[in-house]
This record gives sequence, C-alpha cells and structure tokens, in this order.
Amino acid sequence: MSLGAVFLSEVLGTGLLILLGAGVVANVLLVKSKGFDGGWLLINFGWGLAVMAGVYVAYKSGAHLNPAVTIGILSSGASTYAPGVAVSFGSTLVYLAGEMVGAFLGACLCFLAYKKHFDEDPDEAKKLAVFSTGPAIRSYGWNFLTEVLGTFVLVFVILSFGKTPSGLGPLAVSMLVVGIGASLGGPTGYAINPARDLGPRIAHAILPLRYKGEPQSTEPKNSDWSYAWVPVAGPLVGGVIAGVLSHLAF
Repeated sequence: MSLGAVFLSEVLGTGLLILLGAGVVANVLLVKSKGFDGGWLLINFGWGLAVMAGVYVAYKSGAHLNPAVTIGILSSGASTYAPGVAVSFGSTLVYLAGEMVGAFLGACLCFLAYKKHFDEDPDEAKKLAVFSTGPAIRSYGWNFLTEVLGTFVLVFVILSFGKTPSGLGPLAVSMLVVGIGASLGGPTGYAINPARDLGPRIAHAILPLRYKGEPQSTEPKNSDWSYAWVPVAGPLVGGVIAGVLSHLAF
C-alpha cells in the first residue's frame, strides 16, 4: 500500500469522524438545532458512531484516525501499521499528517452544515466547544492526567483487540469510545485524540464565526490556546504508555 493511499485513507476517515463527532456536539449545544439540549449521552453515542463510520472508511490504512493510536502502535514495537505499511519515520509522519488534515477539514464541513446556527448563537464558549474540548474544572495537571488515563484505556484496549481471535472491529471501538465518554469524559470532554482537538481548534481560529471576539461574546474569545496543550500532550503520553504496556502484556 502506497503512503499516498495511507494519507488519503486517514484524511477521509478522520474527516468523517470529526464531521459527525463535532456535528453531534453542535446539534446538542447550538440554539434552534433540532437536537438542542439532547444531553451528554447523545454526545457520547454520537461520537461512538462517528468513530465507527471513520474506521470503516479508513480500513485500508488500519483506521488509526488518532495520533495517539499511531504512536501507541509505534511504542508497542509493531513492525507494521497496517497490512503492507511498514513502521518507519516516513510512514509515521504520513499517518500524523493525514489525521491532522482530516480533522481540520471535518471541522470546516461541520461549520458549513451548522452555519446558520453558529450565526444565531452569541455564546462563543458553546461554539468553541463544538470544535474542541475544554475542562469542567480548569486544573492543568489534573486535566492532563484525565486525558492520559482516557487515552490509555482507548489505545490499550484497541491494541488488545488485535490479539484476540474474535474482535468485533469497528463496533467494538465505537462502544469503547462511548464507554470512555460516559465514564471518564466529564472532567475534560475526553479529547483522547490530539488531532480531534487541535485540527478543529485551528479551524475555529480561522473560520469566520459570528460574534468571535466581540464584546457581547462570552469567554474564551481566542480559541483557548492556553489549554490546547493538554488534549495534545495528554493523549500522546497515554498512547505511549499503552503501547509499551501492551508489548509487555500481550
């Protein structure tokens, strides 16, 4: 499998993941949406189904869709990322690039789908929440730990799927994401994926969102870059720990 095909596969899969995942958040949070105030579990299941759709689309590249998964596989000592794709510096960069580009594009498509609702809602904090995660209680060290734990569970269990004879594939990963959101998602909104947070956060900073930075908008007004390192660094650390422990355990 060529690295170009890997890149396209990860762009498409991650893009669909973010379009549907950010879409369910927009549906629940933005005023006048038919799903307005649908609740946390709707968001959890929406993200789980978004993951399942992304995994099916990106099956040829192994459907990483997440730099923490890519780094976790690298840390596990695996020789391939997917059938016909050897683990190397170049292939690692291709996976990471595809995931980031896909996440950015998916966020832009979500913006287009909900453009009129973004225009109607003056609450900048809710609109940022469509694109990226944020803590319920801001405490960078504890927020970081929560992201490490959530991502460790994600990557460790995903790696264990590959060692079992009867894995359920995309459905199993989907239910795993729902479970993580329902159990560990409360403190930080469970990014558990650096591309999922950083790509859409960049889109939020660039896109012409109405009210952004205006006096009547609520905080944060600047894409909350002071927090942005947490949902990037935490998942990467969690992925590395999961990869190393999977190498020892399986």
